[in-house]
Amino acid sequence: MITLEPFGPADFAQLIAWIDTEQLLSEWCGSLFAFPLTPDDLAWYIRGANDFAAPDVFIYKAVEAATGQTVGHISLGSISARDRSGRITRVLVGPGAARGRGYCGAMVRALLRIGFEALGLHRIGLGVYDFNHGAIRCYRACGFHTDGTLRDVARHGDAYWSLVEMSILGPEWRAQQAALAAG
Repeated sequence: MITLEPFGPADFAQLIAWIDTEQLLSEWCGSLFAFPLTPDDLAWYIRGANDFAAPDVFIYKAVEAATGQTVGHISLGSISARDRSGRITRVLVGPGAARGRGYCGAMVRALLRIGFEALGLHRIGLGVYDFNHGAIRCYRACGFHTDGTLRDVARHGDAYWSLVEMSILGPEWRAQQAALAAG
């Protein structure tokens, strides 16, 4: 359904166009960037991914295989070789027709395969704001378990947002893959 390809400067304009409100930017990246998102912000963001000897983050665009259209963005960072862990961050499905078509799950499953198979990770975690019910359902369907909630961790305007921490372990993912293969 989708393939993950490296995210680079040629993709900046599309991501900037997708993130068209301050709230969406905050939902996508927390306080990492200020609105509006700029090409300079994204150039800084991909710098760690461009260290091909030892990247500390893997940043991808999600491309629909049948059409070649970019439909999303996802990254895997906070890689710890010692702990064999990583963290999925900055997940975004493009606006309009791309939403509600299973792209989020496909992106996450593709990234889990990279993390567990190619990188040999043991644990992959993520954080999602508690009001993002669609994303939480997607992550659970991909095998993630809820570890807990960080209450009122971020402020947006006059409101506070709580963050649900979720994770999946390598043995859980491999069992899920074996069950899928068995049919």
